[in-house]
Amino acid sequence: MIGLPSVGKSTLLNSLTNAKSRVGAYQFTTLTAIPGMMEFGGAKIQILDLPGIVEGAAKGRGMGKRVLSVARNADLVLIILDVFHPRQIQILHKELAEIGIKVDKKPPDVRIEKSKSGGLAIQILTSIKLSESLIREILRINGIHNGRIVIREPGLTDEDLIDLLSGNKVYLPSLPILNKIDLVPKNVVDKLKSDFGFIPVSADRNINIDNLKRAIYEKLDFIRIYLKPRGGKADYEEPLIMKRNCTILDICNKLHRNFARDYRYANVWGNSVKFDQQKVGLDHVLKNNDVVTIMTR
Repeated sequence: MIGLPSVGKSTLLNSLTNAKSRVGAYQFTTLTAIPGMMEFGGAKIQILDLPGIVEGAAKGRGMGKRVLSVARNADLVLIILDVFHPRQIQILHKELAEIGIKVDKKPPDVRIEKSKSGGLAIQILTSIKLSESLIREILRINGIHNGRIVIREPGLTDEDLIDLLSGNKVYLPSLPILNKIDLVPKNVVDKLKSDFGFIPVSADRNINIDNLKRAIYEKLDFIRIYLKPRGGKADYEEPLIMKRNCTILDICNKLHRNFARDYRYANVWGNSVKFDQQKVGLDHVLKNNDVVTIMTR
C-alpha cells in the first residue's frame, strides 16, 4: 500500500485484513511496514501498509528510498489516494518510476542474444522511435558489441531500451484506490471514478471493501487448482491458489521440494486437457478449476 501521509492506509489495512495497524488523525502514524493477511476466494494474500511517502521520496526524503524499495518485491501496488487530492497519483507514479518501479507496464518486447564475435545484427519488426545507429550506440555503451537484437515493441524509445539493458527495473500492476468517499457527494465520486478509474472506498465507514477485495484478487490473476490423491476424491474445500499459466512443475515446487525430483507423471481433469485423466508432463499449463493427481516414485 503506497500513499502520501494521512490518506487512510492504516484504516484501510485494518478493514481488509486482521492487522491492527495504528490509526491516528495526524501524519506519519505508521513508521514501519505493517503486515496483514487478507483472505478472499480461498487465497491468503499478505498486504503491507508502508509509511506515507512525500514528494522527493525516491531521492531519499523522509525515508522514502527504504519505503519504496519494499514495493519492488510486491506482486501488486495498491495506490491509496485521498478523495480531496486525487491528482496526487501523478506524484506517486513519478516517485515509483524514479525508484525503478514501472506500474501498469510490461517489459518491452525486445530479445537480445549475445555472442563472442560477428558484430551486431539488428532486426526491427515494427515501427519504433529509434534509429538503427542510436540502437547500436546504446548497445555499445552497455557493453554489447556482438550478437542479435530483435525488436517487436511498437514505439520503442531510447528510455525503454536503456531500462531493459540496465536490468534494474521491475514492472508491476497497480490498483488506484480513492479513500474517504463518505466525505463528498456521490456525483463527485462518480466523476472521479470515471475520469481516473479509481476504486472508491471508505475505510472508516467500511464502504465498498468487499468489492476492493475482489478487485485485488482478480488483479493478482489467480486460478484454483484442486488436488486429488491417488484413488481418492478431489479436495474441493481447499483449492491450491496459483498464478494463471502455472505448470505442473509450479504445482510440484509449491507442494514439496522433492516432488519435481521424484515426478513420474500427472493426471489432469478439466479445461486444460483434451480428455479427463489425461497423462501430462511437468511443462503442462493448467487452467482454472483443473483437478490434478501427481504420481511420484
